[in-house]
Amino acid sequence: MDRRVIALYDRFVHSAMGRREFLSRLARLTGGMAAASAALSLLENDYAHAATVGVDDQRLQAGYVGYPGEAGTIRGYLARPAGTAARRPGVVVIHENRGLNPHIEDVTRRLALEGFLALAPDGLSRLGGTPGDSDKARELIYTLPREAALADFLAAVDWLAGHDDCSGRVGCVGFCWGGSMSGQLAVHSDRLAAAVVYYGSQPGVDDVRKIKAPLLLHYAGLDERINAGIEPFVEAMKAAGTRYEMHLYEGVDHAFNNDTNAARYDAAAAELAWSRTVEFLRKNLT
Repeated sequence: MDRRVIALYDRFVHSAMGRREFLSRLARLTGGMAAASAALSLLENDYAHAATVGVDDQRLQAGYVGYPGEAGTIRGYLARPAGTAARRPGVVVIHENRGLNPHIEDVTRRLALEGFLALAPDGLSRLGGTPGDSDKARELIYTLPREAALADFLAAVDWLAGHDDCSGRVGCVGFCWGGSMSGQLAVHSDRLAAAVVYYGSQPGVDDVRKIKAPLLLHYAGLDERINAGIEPFVEAMKAAGTRYEMHLYEGVDHAFNNDTNAARYDAAAAELAWSRTVEFLRKNLT
């Protein structure tokens, strides 16, 4: 796909650009509305193909829960291996800027199959929860103060650590908007034992010294917007003695892990990053 189209879509989903303006620009790039519609079918997430692990997989126990947040109950999706009383390490799964959707629920089930107690909070709970309309979810998330969102995810770490089925050791993994939030949890949570960031914006360099948990960082080689912050972040981590592991996946786009997005998903990079993620979480949480 034309790199200009990918760049335009990235600006659309990470800004206040409206759908009408986006479609108008897309039509100009692709040569008309028919071509724009065809491109859009590849650019947008198709949640009909989200269930890599079925919602009724008998190997798991999964469903919606509520936990206390700063301003009320936060809805979340909790998954764990079935048929065992063993306490397991916990992982907080933090969604992209589209809220808690079928893809993130599927990622949560994947982590449960790897042996973790996995919780995906709905970061839009205090605004009524994630709507079915992805554009509306994107608009809502940018009205949510980051301090408020962070408080709700910090509460998720504490709640999961105290869960009867949790060993007490908790990490997090976040994607895009959630990747940025994963980095913020590493800055602000003393309880966090590991943090995984998928193509999320970096914490401020002055905050790096507050990070105690080890970090695993996944970046996409073509993601100029996010990658612009890598160099000062790495310098700050080296100066602070932060434990980190970083991987740059050449030739792939932002959101390369999202297998519901045909235009940006890259199977090889996603599989490699996932294997590294599972290994990192096992190493630091068990």
